[in-house]
Order: sequence, then structure tokens, then C-alpha cells
Amino acid sequence: MTAAASALPHTFSSMLCLRGQGVVKGYAIGRAAVMGAAALEVVHYRIQPEAVEEECARLKAALAQARDELQHMVANLPDDAPREMGALLTVHSMLLDDRMLSEQACNLIIERHYNAEWALTTQGQVLGEQFAAMEDEYLRERGTDIRQVIERVLRVLSGTPVALPQFDSGYSGELIVVARDISPADMLRLRGARFGAFLTDLGGPTSHTAIVARSMNVPAVVGMGNIRTLVRDGDLLIVDGMSGAVLVNPPDFVLEEYRRRQAAYADDRAELGRLKYAEAVTLDGVQVKLEANIELPEEAEQALAAGADGIGLFRSEFLFMGRRDLPGEEEQYEAYATVVKAMQGRPVTIRTLDIGADKTLDGDATVATNPALGLRAIRYCLAHPEIFQTQLRALLRASVHGKLRILVPMIAHLHEVRAVRQAIAEAGQNLESRDISFDRNVEVGAMVEIPAIAIAIEPFVEQLDFLSIGTNDLIQYTLAIDRGDNDVADLYDPMHPAVLRLISHTINAAQRYGKSVAVCGEMAGDAQVTRMLLGLGLREFSMHPQQLLDVKKEVRQSHTNALRVKVASALNRAERINLDELAG
Repeated sequence: MTAAASALPHTFSSMLCLRGQGVVKGYAIGRAAVMGAAALEVVHYRIQPEAVEEECARLKAALAQARDELQHMVANLPDDAPREMGALLTVHSMLLDDRMLSEQACNLIIERHYNAEWALTTQGQVLGEQFAAMEDEYLRERGTDIRQVIERVLRVLSGTPVALPQFDSGYSGELIVVARDISPADMLRLRGARFGAFLTDLGGPTSHTAIVARSMNVPAVVGMGNIRTLVRDGDLLIVDGMSGAVLVNPPDFVLEEYRRRQAAYADDRAELGRLKYAEAVTLDGVQVKLEANIELPEEAEQALAAGADGIGLFRSEFLFMGRRDLPGEEEQYEAYATVVKAMQGRPVTIRTLDIGADKTLDGDATVATNPALGLRAIRYCLAHPEIFQTQLRALLRASVHGKLRILVPMIAHLHEVRAVRQAIAEAGQNLESRDISFDRNVEVGAMVEIPAIAIAIEPFVEQLDFLSIGTNDLIQYTLAIDRGDNDVADLYDPMHPAVLRLISHTINAAQRYGKSVAVCGEMAGDAQVTRMLLGLGLREFSMHPQQLLDVKKEVRQSHTNALRVKVASALNRAERINLDELAG
């Protein structure tokens, strides 16, 4: 939501109320530290033909220097740096080697005689638009990586260091960083200051700011539009990570109210911490499994520390994105094995490559009328068996280290299930021929994210070992709403009766066939809808590790029999479910 001033009573009209998307819960009160913008507005001019070679060399030297700086950061990460930081910096380093960035920018210098800065930003815009068109939110956010590495190279070309906020050494309170965006490298350079929160104009739940803020357990509000131009250094800020509100220069009585909320929230978190080793059991004795969603192997330790019962969704896309070459079998095996070993016998569900049709893995852009409905996920993998076989062999090899399950996205047809089974069998035969051990009984499941499979679920349940409901895509496909499209985002409705009926139908079918079923979309981590999902019969949730204790608290205060009656009654009448009534 774009930041805007709210209508305020005249008694405190000097206070400005801004709003964005809260991606890390909590409250923060402190002084603003505004980061200078790393503008992409560069001088455009055409060079002489005889200067082409020298200009290409200047660009390549800047790319190499920026890459070397990032690699130096990775090699010298402090012990207390967030676990995710090294992986994020490595992604940026690899992008600087990507031929789609360097070679295409050089081509613009050679063919159009653009200066280096103009060529770099032009090619960056092309790549950014490709990422922006992606249906998957996580992959769409990776377009930010392109912009951030280009900003770093532009700084090298101009000799301008990153504009970090200047801190008043006499101020002893918390600092709240306000920025257009914050790259992983900037996060590392900001380390050591007394940060109470992060606020950015750009970004979403899967942006680097959100990822690192979660790992640091620091409140963050992103997607604020233009907060950096509305807030000045030293302004007193209140950050409400629950609602996404930011109050600028509030009066004393508002300040006192939020100090009370901040203290109460700290008490609640301390109380929640005591639930880490408590069982997720309802008041009527029903055992519930709470697992974690992760995107990087390093996050397995975070899931374990949060008390997760396993990994319900490991998105394998991170291994394939932001690089010029495909990861080989050995590299993938090491990544998958790392997670399986870290979870110490707990189940690890790894989703096979889920990439959209709007960008192939070798960096060559393709044209798709509607990428969300095109050659993506399992369709892409079956169309590229060499890529799929490499991943399947790596997954099977990692299965010897614990309980690994293979989850297949975008399934809509039974012949796709049969094709996946056959592909796994071929991968197993290859490993047998090489005398490599693997679990011959690896469970295979499907994402339920297309309405077709949810409606005709029974034959799929028969041929699969488990199901995982991806509510994010299921909602979008059911309602024909792209939640990333601001023009229709307000119509994105997880509580729509049609969506809940599809979820209920899937859960009931799985239970009849004795198969496990989980929800791994955002609904699973929303404590406000935990009781509703329990009422639908769900007994397995998978979410970000930071959300686990909030959901566990709701589980332990719920009575499933009573919830099932209330939820079933509402579904039968096609009514919206009143979450307040379920909590009562």
C-alpha cells in the first residue's frame, strides 16, 4: 500500500500515519536513520566507435570489482551475522557473472555505442521486467537482486560509496532504518548499530529485507511507497509490525500507548518461548504436526531451533536462480543432504523445481501469453527430462540420510503423476547402475494448488503418498485473482467459501484414504485462521519458522470437535466463516 497521511484530529494533526506491509511482527520506537538513495538515473551518452573496446573493459572491470567485494564479504562474515546473509551475498556475486547481464550490456556498448552506465541500466531493466512478470512471488522478488547488484556496479563506476545513514553518537535509543530498499551487502555494513526496525519503500514478504529481518527477529514494514522522502533523520517513529502502520512524530499519549503494547508483546513472546518444547495438542487430545517452510539449506537449523516437527516445504528453486549454469547432481545432493541431516530424522519434504514459463533456467527469455498458465513447474520438468533427472537423482541420493519426501508442484492430470513415478524409477535405475544407495520407498506427493486436482481429488489420492495444499496459488486460480496486481489485490480472499470448500474436500478425501495432507501456503502460518483450518480437519501445518509458536498457541487452546461443527455448518450454508466466533 502506498504511504499516505491519514486524516487526524486537530489535537495531534502534526503526526503522520503511513502504512505498508508488516512482514515481521512486533513494535519498535526510535529515531529515524534515513539511507541515501542509490539512484539508477545515470548520464546517457554515445561513445565514439574507437572507444568501444575501452568502454567494455571499464564495465567488465567494475563488474569484477563488485563481485570481488561481495566474495570478500562472504569470506569474512562475522560469527553473529544472520545465517541467510552468506547465501544472499553469494546470489548477488553469481549475478555479476551472469552472461545475460555482462555480455548483453557489452553488446549494447558495441552495437549502440551506449556508455557503460547506460548499457548496464538498460539491460538491468530488461531483466527486471522478466522477473516482474513471474507468477511466483518469491521468484518475482528476485528482480530486486538485479537492481541491487546494478546499483553496486554503478557505485564502482562512479567511485561513490554506499550512502549509509549517519548516526548521532549521542543518541542512546534504538535506530529505525528508513530506505528505498536494503541490499544484503548494505545489511551487513549496517550491522552493529542499535536497530529497532527496518522500513523500506520497496519489497514484499519474500524480499531480502524481510528475510534478514525475520532471522534477526526485528520488526519490518516494507512496500511503503515513498516513506524515505516523507521521513527525516531524527524523526521519532513508532513501527507497528502487526498492522504495517508507521507513526511519525507521535504525541506523548500515543507514545505511551505503544510503549504499553511493546511491553505486553515482549511478555507474550517470552510466554510463547516456553511453548517451544510443548506438544501441539488440542484441548480434546488431537495431535497436530507443525512443520517449517524453508528456501535455503541454512534455514533448517532455524526450523529446528523453533521446534518444528519437520520441513513441510523446501523450495528448491534457490539452487537454480541467479546463475548462468545449472546446478549439477553433486551440488544439489549436498544441499538436500544438508537439510535432511540437520533435521535429525524428522521428515523433510522437498518440492521439485517450480519455475515459470516466462524465464528458462539458462537465462533465455521466452514469450508466454499467460506465464501462470504456461509451461511451468512439473510441466517444465517433464518437458526437460535432463534437468528433472538430475534433480531426482540428487533427491534419491539424499534420502539415505533421513526421511525425505518428494513433492511435485502444479499437478493437474493423472498422466503427470504416472510420468513422475516413471521418472523417479528411471533415476533409481541410474543410481543402481552406479552402485549408489537410496531409499526405494521414498514417498511422492503433489501440491494441490490447481482447482482441477482439488475437485477430482480421489483418483489422485489413490496414486500418491501424501498431499500438500498450496493455498497461495489455489486461491489465485480459484478466484482468477493475481494478488501481485494492485488493481485486483483487494479481491484476493482466502476466506472465500469456494476456496474453503476445495480445501475441505481435499482434506476429507485424504483422511478417507489414510493419506497425510498439509497446508503449506500462507494460511498455515496465519494464527488468526488456525482454528478454522482445524475445523476443516487439518492436522498438519507448514509455515515460516517465526510463525510456529503463534500457531502452536492457538492449537493448544482449541477444541477440534466444537470447531468442526461450527465450520461445517458455515460451509453447508455457503457463508463466510466468522473467525471471532471460532475464537470464542
